[in-house]
Amino acid sequence: MGHQIPPLPWLRAFEASARHLSFTNAASELNLTQAAISKQVKLLEHYFGEPLFERLPRSLILTKAGAAYQPKANDVFERLAAGTLEVFGGRRMGILSVRAPVGFATTWLAARLVRFLAAHPKIQVRIVSSVWAEDYDSETFDLDIRYGFGKWTGFDADRLTLEKLIPMCLPEVAAGMSSPDDLAKERLLHVLGYQEGWAAWLTAAGTAHVDAGSGLWFDTTPMVLEVAAQGGGVALGRSSMLEREITSGRLVPAFDLALAIEEGFFLVAPEKGARHPDAAIFRDWLRAEAKISEIL
Repeated sequence: MGHQIPPLPWLRAFEASARHLSFTNAASELNLTQAAISKQVKLLEHYFGEPLFERLPRSLILTKAGAAYQPKANDVFERLAAGTLEVFGGRRMGILSVRAPVGFATTWLAARLVRFLAAHPKIQVRIVSSVWAEDYDSETFDLDIRYGFGKWTGFDADRLTLEKLIPMCLPEVAAGMSSPDDLAKERLLHVLGYQEGWAAWLTAAGTAHVDAGSGLWFDTTPMVLEVAAQGGGVALGRSSMLEREITSGRLVPAFDLALAIEEGFFLVAPEKGARHPDAAIFRDWLRAEAKISEIL
């Protein structure tokens, strides 16, 4: 069922007139004529079947119904303004918008973002998370962080991470395995969307006794790591997203083999077109952080 409300132009005319108690001032605010405002208010009154104003020679007075309705109308436009600012305001007010995969954003970027804000307190940043990157939308974000091989037609790509595949599990699970063949007894945890995964690691480990396609599949790394931390299996993590797990000891590498791969996270921006004035600052900071964080 649709919302039973009068036309928004009529409501806008009433709300402005009620605040100013003047059709003339309301018309000035809304860039309309006084006659247009007066007509829209009359249409609204006809819609409700009762007057909203008492019209005096040089001013307006709200009727009882008008006074009761005014805060409702104010609330509508205040909520709409707040919602518009929240969703679209960043693009209009110069906020730097960055899209990042949810796994990278939560395990890598979030832990470092406070350092950028401390170094550049006047730069406002809006992070938009994604699971799998879709087409670049210049109206929604300025910079894009993607996982892949760094080749996207029409885009510049700065590598942020050098990745290694590392099986991660609870310390007691790792203690119960002596060789990669023992993974046949464990549940393998996979992350969707990556080209290099368990099959590549198991081949490098030299085992042919483990089904690389068995186990459970998830669409984000944080989910895989959490399931592993709850004893649900062995997760194949990417080194850039494992710093917190390794530092805390919640999860440990199941074996010594950390397989270097070609895939990684890249900061992506269009080769051509206008760029946000703060995009270069954020890019340089990200590249510096990426070098600092290469600890695995």
